[in-house]
Parts: sequence; structure tokens; C-alpha cells
Amino acid sequence: MNGPRSEGGRDQAEGRKRRRLALEITGRVQGVGFRPFVYNLALDLGLCGKVGNNDRGVFIEIEGTGTAVRTFQRRLEQESPALARIAAITVRARPLCKEGEFSIVRSEEGSRKSLEITPDTALCADCLAEMNDPDDRRLGYPFINCTNCGPRYSIIRSVPYDRERTTMARFAMCAACSEEFTSPADRRFHAQPNACALCGPRVWLADVEGNELPDDPIPAAAKLLDEGKILAVKGLGGFHLACRADSDAALRRLRKRKRRAARPFALMVGDLDSAAAIAEVDSVAADLLRDPARPIVLLPARETGAVGKEVAPGTDTLGIMLPYTPLHVLLLAAAARPLVLTSGNPSAEPLCHDNDEALQRLSGMADGFLLHDRDIERPIDDSVVLALGSAPAAPDGTENALPRFTVLRRARGYVPDPIEVPLSADAPILALGGELKSAVCLLQDRRAIVSEHLGELTNAAAYRNFVRASSRLKKLLEIEPEIAACDLHPDYAATRYARDLELPLIETQHHHAHVVSCMAENGRTEPVIGVACDGTGYGTDGSVWGCEVLICDFADFDRVGRLSPFRLPGGDRGALETWRPAASLLRETFGESWLHRESRLFETIDRDALKVVSAQMTRDARAPLTSSMGRLFDAAAFVLGLCGYNRFEAEAAMALEATARKGNPRAEDLGFAVLPDSGGGPLNIDVRPMIRALITDHRERRSVPDLAMAFHETIAQALATLVIRIAGSRGIDCAALSGGCFANRLLLEKLTTKLTEARMRVLVHRQVPPGDGGIALGQAVIAAARRKARQERS
Repeated sequence: MNGPRSEGGRDQAEGRKRRRLALEITGRVQGVGFRPFVYNLALDLGLCGKVGNNDRGVFIEIEGTGTAVRTFQRRLEQESPALARIAAITVRARPLCKEGEFSIVRSEEGSRKSLEITPDTALCADCLAEMNDPDDRRLGYPFINCTNCGPRYSIIRSVPYDRERTTMARFAMCAACSEEFTSPADRRFHAQPNACALCGPRVWLADVEGNELPDDPIPAAAKLLDEGKILAVKGLGGFHLACRADSDAALRRLRKRKRRAARPFALMVGDLDSAAAIAEVDSVAADLLRDPARPIVLLPARETGAVGKEVAPGTDTLGIMLPYTPLHVLLLAAAARPLVLTSGNPSAEPLCHDNDEALQRLSGMADGFLLHDRDIERPIDDSVVLALGSAPAAPDGTENALPRFTVLRRARGYVPDPIEVPLSADAPILALGGELKSAVCLLQDRRAIVSEHLGELTNAAAYRNFVRASSRLKKLLEIEPEIAACDLHPDYAATRYARDLELPLIETQHHHAHVVSCMAENGRTEPVIGVACDGTGYGTDGSVWGCEVLICDFADFDRVGRLSPFRLPGGDRGALETWRPAASLLRETFGESWLHRESRLFETIDRDALKVVSAQMTRDARAPLTSSMGRLFDAAAFVLGLCGYNRFEAEAAMALEATARKGNPRAEDLGFAVLPDSGGGPLNIDVRPMIRALITDHRERRSVPDLAMAFHETIAQALATLVIRIAGSRGIDCAALSGGCFANRLLLEKLTTKLTEARMRVLVHRQVPPGDGGIALGQAVIAAARRKARQERS
């Protein structure tokens, strides 16, 4: 007589029973070796079926025993390729087919693209070893790559990601490369940019007329650099201008030709040891330098570092990156010294990326051109990050709220990674960003794609590039926006462009967008106390805002605090000539006798200009009110004799921060007050006590570094005091810090520590810049939230 089947027996029977499943994988799953990984995993488990790309990601059908299918699903998530990132897996049952094998099939195309496109990725260790192996057929080949590394976003023309849809389509693979491409066991199985010296792109050295030189290109290029010449180098996303980093003569020549008077240059060094020789490299910095994104990492400079003073004058920081393409590795090895690699473009213009274009636009700047024939579909600059992860904990032992790093320029290596936001848009939204450090954002559902850094739209060529880049991104993602979002400022080029799109338009206040971008990337949906500190933002009252404390949700805000407004004589000229905001703040502090009292500070300023400014501050027309934190930093830098003119944005603030780090880290604040507004408006941070102390202590010859440190302490303490007071009255325990002033590590650390000590949760930027490069994300989320609010009211 048969008894009932045991639970174990039923499980074994189920495990032996054949099943067929269809899986759809979304996320970063194309261009990272995902199909070959699936293929080899299926073969290892004895499964039949198929895998392929589609315009949403990867589709899979697997068939086999229940045990093998379950194992496949588990290992799919646990063992996926290093560059892959699975966002979601959809599973459906399918009828059995019993086809008897597993295969990689042709890509499918559909009507709606939701594909995550892989960023360009630095040369991997396996390819580096092969490139240096005398017995390898790719010895010294400057375009070696595999499924784990190489170009992706910069060469893709359309999706799905297949060779014929990239700029590699013109290069027919040789027999050896084809065998690798079709061999499931090979690391280059379906590596779309696969090539070698016989069939792939090549590099050559050209003179200033574009004539190819007969010499071995990389050693000859290194010789030019050794001689102090300037070399235009075509890289992965565009051109760099390169020269020796240890020659001030070469650096001065580069500055003169590029018309870049003082802005720091980026450096490329061969390895971590070379980086540590010129900068302080802790474990966090080392991880960032070696990351596959290979950003430029801002690091404290060593005083004894063997680089010229002209690399980064007036600062104590160096921007350093490691080689990220095989061509860079070979060039750095041949040069055997750190090199400056700065963007290959006339100042303020878009990056050069085409050979003929570079020969024309970089004419007169470069003494030679290192060129190649792999076309760049999407020019993209180097990303810049600020290392933060080794920042100290609060004195009471509280864990510091800072992440490992914050992105200051989001471009190569990070774009076009999507940012998942905690609010779903009911229609595709295109947000156009701001005027400076421009970037655009496409929001569909919960996925926000923020473009690469597009430059300053005050430049006509940069504006044309902004328009082209916006169109390219829409075309690549096949997203046609139904809503536009832009800044409230009526004269921004991006705002004018948005108004011409003939789409429903949602205008957003600049600092609200800053704070919402920080909230969105941190997944925060509840209201926060937003602290937005920068140079300029158009306020809802028509004045120039720049240090704002806002109670924010996604849809709206309430301005509850600010820096006490002061006049900015000359308007926009006040962002360049630091004596102008200094004059205004001295007048606020000392009254009409300001110039007579402190005339020594203005000895180098034209007397007629001073008279004009003095008159302007008694009228409204040419001296608008501002609450700008950026201009306060400028004024302090002028008073301390550190910077009289901003040759590039934030030069004065950078000099002030660099000087402060030489001062007493325990410097006390110089005094401030938090005052109610006479008209019942926001609370005001009154900095007149600080200005008075700064002037008095400077006159009494207190150390300038100590005063610079005390200035930072005062600003951090004033902001913390204001935020904590508002938190107590509003019952909100979370602050979000945004705006370009938070690229200042010293200010960011001090304020974060003070708020953390007060048991507040602090949100800072991780994925998008705190400056204007991040506001497009905030604009898009605000637009989505306002549409949702309107629909709920109707």
C-alpha cells in the first residue's frame, strides 16, 4: 500500500520537473558583457533557451529542470558582470519549447526606449596586461578594449547597443577579432568596440597643418612634450591640450595661447605612486582615482610636489586623474612625467572632438596633433569630483554625514547613468538647467537622465552645443518631452530656448531647484530645511538671491531665512571686481564714512570708479540688492588682500579657502546676529559684526590665514544657528545643502558637523553637482510635482 508522498519527495519531483521562464532585465545591462555572462551561465547549468538585447535592456528565455532554473535566477543576480547594474527583473512563465540549445539572438526593437546606456569606462586590468605583454597580438595597441572596459556612450549612435549602431561600424573585424567576438568563452564575446591593429582604429601624429608625420606617433608625441611643446591629443570624448606639468615656461605658454589666465589645469599621472608624490592621497582618494569612471579628483597638493606653480596658482589643491584609455597609458609611459591635460577648446567654447575641427579651432594653440580615426559621436568632458570621505567625525563621535565624494562636474564615466527619483512624472519632462555650468535633464517616470556638462551659455558656441546636445539626448533615448521646465530668470539663454519649444512650461526658482535636486537624489520626499548658497539666482521678488534658507517640498517653498541683503554696485561687474561687494559691505557696516575710514583698502582702485560706486549705492538702478554668499566670499578675499579680480568663477573663494587651511583650525567665529525682518519677511543673517572684526583684526595684523579660517567658522556657525532655530520652530529635523558654495570643502565640513552635532539629518549631493550643473534635475522634479498637485486639486 502506498503512503502519502513526503514533503521532500514533492520538492525533489518539482525540482526535476521542466520549466520555461521569460525574463526581462532592465538597468545597465548592455555593453557590459551581460549576454555572454547569461550564455555561459545557462550552459553551465544545462539550460536551453536564448538571450538578446532589446530597447528596454536584455530579454532571456530559459528552460530546464526546476532546480536549474532557480539556480540560474539566483546566480543571475549574484554573479553579474562588474559593470552591470540590474534595476529590475520581470519573470513570466512560458510554454516548453525543448529547442535543445542556448543561443544569443539578434536584438529586438520596440516602440518605447527605456534602456540604460553604459557610460564610458576606463581600461581594465586584463586589457592593460595584454597591451604590455610582448607575446600578445595587441601589444602597444592604443584602442584595446573588452566587455569590461572601453568606449560606450561617446561612440553610440542609437540603441540597442550593437556595433552597427556605433562609430565602430566602419571597421570590419579581422578573422582573429571575429573569432573572439563570436566565442562565448572569450572576454571579448560580443564586445562591440572589439578591434586590433589589423582591423581597427589607428593613431598618428600630425603637424600644425594636419600633415601626417612618418615617426612612430606616441614616442614622437612624447618627444614634443619633453621639448616643452603643446600637444593636442584626441582622447575618448574629445581633445585635450597637453604639456609638461613640471615646466612653468610650457604652462605659461599654454595659458597665453588658451587665454586661460589662472583657472587651475587638470593633471594626468601614470599611477597612484605618482599621484601620491604630488598630492595627499588617502584610501578614499585612491579608490576614486582607480574607479572605472576615472574622474579628475581634487586633492590637497604637497608643497614639495614636482609640478609647476602655474598648474594651479593661488590654490592648495590639484585636480588629478589616472590614464583611462590605452592611448593615455602609452603616452604617459613614454613621457615619464605628470602631464597637464586640459580641455581642448578655446576658453568658454565647446570641446573639440573632430579631427578637422580641432586642426582649425586649436590652430595657434598646439604645436602638434595626436590624432586617431575612431569618431566621437558624443563629445564629453572629464568629470571632476571632490573627495570627502575621510572628513573627520563630529567631536562627540557622531558619524559625519558626508559621503565619500561629491561630483562637481558630471560628465565622462557618470553620464548617462540614470538617477532614480522618488516621484513619478506623468509625462516626459525636459528641464533646461541654468546659464552657467549648463546641463539638461530628461525625466520619464522615475528615471532622470542628466546630460553631460555643457558649459557656459553666455558663449554663443556653447549655446549652439547646448541645443545640439539636448536634441541628441532626446534622439538617443527616443523620448519626446511633453513638458518643459526652466529657470525663473527671464534673460537666461536656456529660459528663452524653453519658451520657444511650444511646450507647456513650468518655471522654477533657482534655489528651490538647487534644494530639490539634493532631495531627489537622496530619495527624500518629506519637507526639508534647504540651505542654498551660491553667487546668483533670480528671486521671486526680482532681486538677486544667493544665500537662502527655504522650507522646501518638491512643489513649493517658503523663504524663511537669508543673508541680510546688501547692494551690489555695478550689477554683474560685482561678480568680477571683488572690491565692489567689499565697498558695499563696508558701507553697510560703517555708514557713509566707509571710504574715508578704510581708504587704505582701496588705494589701488581708480578714484573715479570709487566715486561712481559710492553714488550708485545711494540709488537703486545700478546697485541691485543681493543676498549672495558668493559675493560675501569675494568681499572677504578682497579685504584680506587675497584677490582683487575674479579671473574665473570662484577664484576669490578658492583663494580664501586655500588660505584658511593654513590658519588655526580652532579659530572662533568673528561675530554675527540673526535678526527678524522689519517687514515680517525671512530671518536675516547680519554679518556686519564679522565685517567689523575682519577689518579691525586685519588692521591689527592678525594672521591672514587665521582670519580666513575664522571667516569660514563664522559663516558655518551663522548658517547652523539659523537652521537650528528654524528646525525648532517648524519641527523639521532634516537639512539639505546645495549651491556652488558647497564646493568649498571647508565650509561643507564645518556646517555638516555643526548640524550633525545638533542631531539633524544632513543631505548633501552625491550624484549631481551642488552647483548649477545639478539644477536641471531639481527643475524636472519640481515640474512633475506641480503637475501632480494640480491633478490632485482638479
